[in-house]
Amino acid sequence: MTTNFKVFTLNCWALAVVSKNRKSRILAIAEVLSSSEFDVVCLQEIWTDRDYQLIRNIVSSVLPYSHYFYSGVTGSGICILSKHQIEETFFHQWSVNGYIHKLHHGDWWGGKGVGLCRLKVESETDTFYVNVYSAHLHAEYNRASDDYQAHRVLQAYDTAQFILLTSSSADLVVLAGDLNTEPGDLSYRVILTMPGMTDAYMQSGNLSQDMYATCESYKNSYTPRSLIKDKVLGKRIDYIMYHPGSNVKVDVKNYSQPLPDRVPNKSYSYSDHEAVMVELNISRDIKSSRNMPDDTIKWAVLEEGIMLCKEAQKSIARTRVLYWLGVILLFPLLLLSLIVPAVVNTRFFDSYPALFSVLRVVLTVLTIFCFLMATLWSKIEMHGVKSGKLAMQVSLKKLQTNHDS
Repeated sequence: MTTNFKVFTLNCWALAVVSKNRKSRILAIAEVLSSSEFDVVCLQEIWTDRDYQLIRNIVSSVLPYSHYFYSGVTGSGICILSKHQIEETFFHQWSVNGYIHKLHHGDWWGGKGVGLCRLKVESETDTFYVNVYSAHLHAEYNRASDDYQAHRVLQAYDTAQFILLTSSSADLVVLAGDLNTEPGDLSYRVILTMPGMTDAYMQSGNLSQDMYATCESYKNSYTPRSLIKDKVLGKRIDYIMYHPGSNVKVDVKNYSQPLPDRVPNKSYSYSDHEAVMVELNISRDIKSSRNMPDDTIKWAVLEEGIMLCKEAQKSIARTRVLYWLGVILLFPLLLLSLIVPAVVNTRFFDSYPALFSVLRVVLTVLTIFCFLMATLWSKIEMHGVKSGKLAMQVSLKKLQTNHDS
């Protein structure tokens, strides 16, 4: 006997004030989910508690169990809603997650990480324990010059190791979310390879262009017109991945983007991302075992990751020098702005007191900022990258030892 298990994921793009049509879109998302038959729903970018509570209350009749992963200043943005009982939860916050001073990106402020809900899925003939993970990796703001590649790869490795180390007793492992990485990227390969995940899209057989793009899709109302005009396919960065446990067989019955192109009676889409739904068939199979990828694939991925970490360490060291140069240049100017007006009696200084007050404030802020970035922040980022690199080296050494033996 098989058990159907339907997974839904959507990046809801629910930034307060900033996101267009947020309130009406969140209400529309909640209404769709309330009439759905999904077993588990993973949402990202739910940044306000009010939006979470609204969705939770509206869908409670069909998804009675829910959990929000609070983290950072604004919250992780991640929540999981379930038809089945949530038995355990855990949140792992990543050690590197963007920059505190880049407010226009804001990833650091969310305290991002990977959330886990362990579900007890009961059918008429069997009970399955399913580990559902949801994550939202650091955004790629500029693919040509990506300042966050190392951060995202380390987040992917952390997520992969977290799944590997917490899923040994699970009958099924599911990872759903906005991973901000395209197929073939190192982050994508790390998440697939290390814990042995399967990309449901690749297994579904539904590889049409209509089902490909989950961001910047030509169907989406929020996609820039220039991309639509140039017939840009869009990016697949939202995923549902899975891995069966021992003695369990999983088949992909259906893969789709279940939401209409527009909110009913509106001119806009549900989000700037497309939702993804996967229906899995789960069954017991005593012949099945937890298959893992070939070690040579892991070996290559780890070597590439370690090399990227080494380059990131060099970049952090160079940036640290630049911040120290900033301190060296700015601090004397700050002293001059304090000393010169006091010892030189000129009408110029007396005529523009407000100007010199503003100048002192600006110089003070910039000097403190450069000092903190050169000391505390550089050290934090360096330790985060070094920690990830050392973890990869441990995994690589294990593979090398197994190969030699």
